[in-house]
Amino acid sequence: MARYTGPVCRLCRREKTKLYLKGAKCDTMRCPIERRPTPPGDHGRDRLRQGSEYNTQLREKQKTRRIYGVLETQFVNLYDEANRQQGITGENLLRMLELRVDNIAFRAGWGASRNQARQFVRHGHVKVNGKRVTIPSYRVRQADVIELSPKAQDFIVIRHNQDTLDRRPPAWLETFDNGHSVRVLAAPVREQIDTQVREQLVVELYSK
Repeated sequence: MARYTGPVCRLCRREKTKLYLKGAKCDTMRCPIERRPTPPGDHGRDRLRQGSEYNTQLREKQKTRRIYGVLETQFVNLYDEANRQQGITGENLLRMLELRVDNIAFRAGWGASRNQARQFVRHGHVKVNGKRVTIPSYRVRQADVIELSPKAQDFIVIRHNQDTLDRRPPAWLETFDNGHSVRVLAAPVREQIDTQVREQLVVELYSK
């Protein structure tokens, strides 16, 4: 299974903003972007001067892709699907990203980061409608119930996340069973998605 295995803090520095890929570490002074806000590499400072329209659009696309942990080919396929759907393409794209089962596990507070939530899914600790799902990109639908496996409910790391993370599930998710299960009430609308990205720039990039 293809996935990014390099240092994730470089990704935040490259986008010059916190992508919150390391969970609680991102909120402390240990976050590298607090100490080295310039892009990585020998020519990192030179990249600060790049301000073309294309570069702005590219960086927004890369930021969106990296926040959700999606590879380039997956992202292009999602964009093509979003473009074929009715409605606003950028909002359709964000909605599909939000409905990934690994993002649901993150939104439910089971994982401190999307990377950690994705690992729980890959290891078979998350069920959808009672069936184990091991594909992080699996897209849930309205009325689907996503739950932790009985074994995962006793994991110290998950219980710690549920007790310490100051993160409430969004309005389009209903939590029950002591936080071990969530139900998708409806597909999220743009106002319910707090991801700080400008999806219109992504659309403009792919529309060229």
